[in-house]
Amino acid sequence: MFEQTFKNIDDILYKDAGADSELDYIEQTSWVLFLRYLDQLESEKADEAALEGKEYQYILDEQFRWPNWAMPKTADGKLDHHKAMTGPDLVQFVDYKLFPYLAGFKAKSIDNPKSIEYKIGEIFSELNNKIKSGYNLREIIEMTDELPFGSSKDKHELSHLYETKIKNMGNA
Repeated sequence: MFEQTFKNIDDILYKDAGADSELDYIEQTSWVLFLRYLDQLESEKADEAALEGKEYQYILDEQFRWPNWAMPKTADGKLDHHKAMTGPDLVQFVDYKLFPYLAGFKAKSIDNPKSIEYKIGEIFSELNNKIKSGYNLREIIEMTDELPFGSSKDKHELSHLYETKIKNMGNA
């Protein structure tokens, strides 16, 4: 599943004006996958806290969580096309709101460089969204949303594919 999705995403990025190389493809795929994975991780932690009668403190503010900006869904679990950004609106949100917000975590967590917040800020302060078409980005987000991250088998497959992609980049 991951392998075919990666190929499909690479095909979209190949057609996009902003991503020019295999390095761009993996970088752009990575930030989208990271935010999707972070959302799943936080959902699991929130569920665990609820089972213990505790409240979970999310890392990301409400508007920057995956289900709110990337994949707002209707009650039946389908993409809510009335709320989902696409085209120039999506790219502007990512470039001028999401990335600066995430990059800001570095300054907020400067006293704790081992925290996840600091690491998120470090990553996003060095990264730029190179996907110029919001329609391409919407398609990539939808593909990424369908990927499973729950089992250790899924995580192993994803890790193996990343290692292979990086190795192939070095060979190229």
